[in-house]
Amino acid sequence: MVFAHIEYLLLLLILIPIIIWYVMRHQQIDPSLQVSDTHDYDKVRKSFRIYLLHLPFILRMAALALLIIVLARPQSTDNWQSSEVEGIDIMMAIDVSGSMLAEDLLPNRLEAAKDVAAKFINDRPNDNIGITLFAGESFTQCPLTIDHTALLNLFENIRTGVIDDGTAIGMGISNAVARLKDSQAKSKVVILLTDGANNAGDISPLTSAEIAKTYGIRVYTIGIGTQGTAPYPIQTMSGAIQRIQVEVDVDEPTLKDIARITDGEYFRATDNESLEGIYQEIDKLEKTKLNVKEFSRRQEEYLKYALAAFLLVLLDVLLRQTVLRKLP
Repeated sequence: MVFAHIEYLLLLLILIPIIIWYVMRHQQIDPSLQVSDTHDYDKVRKSFRIYLLHLPFILRMAALALLIIVLARPQSTDNWQSSEVEGIDIMMAIDVSGSMLAEDLLPNRLEAAKDVAAKFINDRPNDNIGITLFAGESFTQCPLTIDHTALLNLFENIRTGVIDDGTAIGMGISNAVARLKDSQAKSKVVILLTDGANNAGDISPLTSAEIAKTYGIRVYTIGIGTQGTAPYPIQTMSGAIQRIQVEVDVDEPTLKDIARITDGEYFRATDNESLEGIYQEIDKLEKTKLNVKEFSRRQEEYLKYALAAFLLVLLDVLLRQTVLRKLP
């Protein structure tokens, strides 16, 4: 139930002073008689008219309230909508080489990448998302799925050392493309995150980029790592952890070429904040399409309130002219 002129309902407030006035007036005009003893009146039956004494006022107040509701124009409404959701298929290719343990991002590059990627997944409930991991080789951690709960659980198992060390960027892209090439989605995307240069694998990064372009797949590349050097933890002979400074070797020219060939974009993440901002930017660039059609039909409902008000006024008049009629 909605009201076309809901502001008229404020007129209901005028009932409050009217009721207060009626109560005070009734107390002032009630007749009183002082007698020495009321014991003789205890057995006298009260007339039913006494119980109806205030009924006309109640009827008038109820009728007035209903008339105010009529002025506000109550309406019933029927709403329904149909929506068409067009999701985007996304493969996340994540570098898990040993260099991802560098601590220029906190707590290290890999954990920072996992945290931000998890937030990205949570913000895209309508998309099929999968994970490809690569180092010296590449494999699929999770194929495309809409079950994001299962996908996020698999994030816990992402770590370095699960495959031979190295950085096979071309293999990472190719593996992701293989998962996307048969997709029926209109938008197919690879988000590639790495901190190094291609030094392993049988396919070059640019060849993989050309293959991705053939299938209409955009590749967003992210180079992760600060400028210059970064602290890297190593274990000494005594078992203690010592941190040394290592060179940051992100192959930006190649990552830029991959993005250019596939109509994607290249980003550089030098800290946790910039990495999070990159995923937010990709989220804006690759919005899920949602078409919503909403229909609304309203029907006037004031007639039943007006009829109820008329019946209350009629009943008030009948009472005043019959059982509650006052003689001159």
